[in-house]
Amino acid sequence: MLGGMGPAATAEFMRLLAERSPASCDQEHATVYVLSDPQIPDRSSAIVGKGEDPTARLRSGLTTLVRWGAGLLAVPCNTAHYFIDRFRGDLPVPLVHIVEETVAAAAGLSPGGAWLAGTLGTIKTGLFQAEAERLGYQFLLPPEDALGEVQRVIDTVKGGDRRAGGMLLRRIMDDLWSARDIPLCMACTELPLAYDASGLPADRAVSSLEALSDACVRALYAPAES
Repeated sequence: MLGGMGPAATAEFMRLLAERSPASCDQEHATVYVLSDPQIPDRSSAIVGKGEDPTARLRSGLTTLVRWGAGLLAVPCNTAHYFIDRFRGDLPVPLVHIVEETVAAAAGLSPGGAWLAGTLGTIKTGLFQAEAERLGYQFLLPPEDALGEVQRVIDTVKGGDRRAGGMLLRRIMDDLWSARDIPLCMACTELPLAYDASGLPADRAVSSLEALSDACVRALYAPAES
């Protein structure tokens, strides 16, 4: 697993992976190689032309994990996949794609559509919108000012204050749900941390961290169960 984008989301992904694995003892859990590299350049800044391109470092991190022995790759950062998609086909082992899994989870929870929230970079790339279109699914985008507030939630969580991020996210969602009562698709791995601190109902949101961990569990354990 290539993480560090950010470290708190990486830790939460590891917790979910352990919690959701069908293991009854230590030895039944998967071996996980973790490369947490918070020095990977900011993905959103690169997308809007204000920062270094992280592609080379992302590629290096993933190939390092393969060299260590990984047979399945996961990256708990949605925005990073804009760059990973450039070389995904060159990877020697499968990558569980967080965007594909999150959109599928949103469609399963709410076939009628969902609000889409993520970093300004992720929204600008259209990664989620393109995958939704491929599946015949619909996302609604919050107004521009609300998207800016979502980015502030993400930055607040990255800064270590989940509670403040949760309070801000709650205000955002109260406004969005008054406009249309559909679930939230959290297209950023910091947003689930804020959502958990917000007091908002768990069944009204789709977490990209949960979608990725569930997909990894299926990939890791389905062969053994078949």
